Amino acid sequence: MTSPLPAVHFVLAEAEPLVIEYGHQETVAAIRDVLAFQREAGRKTTASEAAAAAARLLAERHRPRLRRVLNLSGTVLHTNLGRALLPQEAVDAAVLAMTSPVALEYDLDKGKRGERDELVEDWLCRLTGAEAATVVNNNAAAVLLMLSALAAKRDVVVSRGELVEIGGSFRVPDVMARAGCKLVEVGTTNRTHAKDYETAIGPKTAALMR
Repeated sequence: MTSPLPAVHFVLAEAEPLVIEYGHQETVAAIRDVLAFQREAGRKTTASEAAAAAARLLAERHRPRLRRVLNLSGTVLHTNLGRALLPQEAVDAAVLAMTSPVALEYDLDKGKRGERDELVEDWLCRLTGAEAATVVNNNAAAVLLMLSALAAKRDVVVSRGELVEIGGSFRVPDVMARAGCKLVEVGTTNRTHAKDYETAIGPKTAALMR
């Protein structure tokens, strides 16, 4: 036999501070989840006890998701812990860009719309020796754009050790296939030599993936 439980509106009457802090909809949803859990467990609870449980549930749900941790893993650039830390100058620049209007895509000298890549393209070209450059927000997008531009319908030589699955379930072979190029796998998963690449290079080779 199911234990009697208070109605939602009785619990809500005990949870007025939660409504003020989290809003009516969020509070009611939490109360319903608490009552559903108690019903499933066959437990008896009062309206005040259910309101207290809803308060704990809401506090947990609204706790900051990104919390500071200590990286004791032994991996300096841990992909699950935020990767490389930014210098304070970069942090300050990011804060400025997020808290005030900036000339992101506006040419101040000409007084009209500009190109956002112009902010960094010349620096990237100097640093890498590339003829042109653009910025995207993840490695998978960079690989897709690069291969689409340079290797569509042609061969790309890649070490088997590079054909991995990265965060977000992105698989490098899938990204490369989306670019319309043909993968030519060389080497092994743990070791690939220069001669492996040399042997695989042919008339249809557009790029070496490393």
